Amino acid sequence: MHLTARPPFSFPAVVHSHGWRQLHPFAWDDQNERLTYLLELPTGRVTRLTFSAAADGLEVQVEPQLTQGEMEYAVRAARWIFGLDLDLQPFYTLARQEPKLAHVPETARGRVLRSATLFEDVVKTILTTNTQWGGTKRMVRGLVENFGAPLDGDTTSRAFPSPARLAELSREQIEAAVKLGYRTPYVLELARRVASGELELEALKDAGLPTDELRKELLRIKGVGGYAAANLLMILGHYDAIPIDSWAHKLVSQEFYGGEPVTPAQIEAVFAPWGEYKGLAYWFWQWETA
Repeated sequence: MHLTARPPFSFPAVVHSHGWRQLHPFAWDDQNERLTYLLELPTGRVTRLTFSAAADGLEVQVEPQLTQGEMEYAVRAARWIFGLDLDLQPFYTLARQEPKLAHVPETARGRVLRSATLFEDVVKTILTTNTQWGGTKRMVRGLVENFGAPLDGDTTSRAFPSPARLAELSREQIEAAVKLGYRTPYVLELARRVASGELELEALKDAGLPTDELRKELLRIKGVGGYAAANLLMILGHYDAIPIDSWAHKLVSQEFYGGEPVTPAQIEAVFAPWGEYKGLAYWFWQWETA
């Protein structure tokens, strides 16, 4: 199927916006410039979506054949994953006035690759905390390979496990299979709250909440702190939060403060003029320090 995007749009810019393409059930084919994703449908079936660039959006190969209802769900998921309906023109207007961001509108950057569900993105974000990137990839891969629903006829291809699937497990089962460490109870509690209906996590995608209220909702999730909440806000299209970590301290210190130690308040102050787009300004800034 062919899906159009609100222009300007760049398929590679979204794919390479951050490291999500390296996390199961995404798989990036660098030679053919295609991104695949295994999606569990509400019917319980799993479909493989293969994305490639089109002149005005995406080409999506879908397998196996789906029912009309399943296809409609897959289309909505694809549009969300790539943020096809986002309007970033106000940010581009500001970026054109800053040499360090002039490349952004020229290359149609600004969209951030997302998983099909906020549940998946919250779990993945929790698994980025207090670990190296290799540890995150191992933990995500372990969850998918051990607990994800398989594609028909191909047990090696699995979707990210649904809340219902994880909610049925014990802490001991998850830890024995994947070794998430202190994160195991966080993931398990989140899955059970979502599966039971206590937490309507997906509703936050289009709840229309101001950033402060949305941040409060995210911070109520055990395992989600300030840095994780800022990352999730970016994924949700709220760009007035900066994911401040040790790397952000290093970048801002060397770029703006001559290498002197900086505080989170100083980092926020640097990008305050960008207002509701300060997160994007930070994320796509052309840093001198690689």
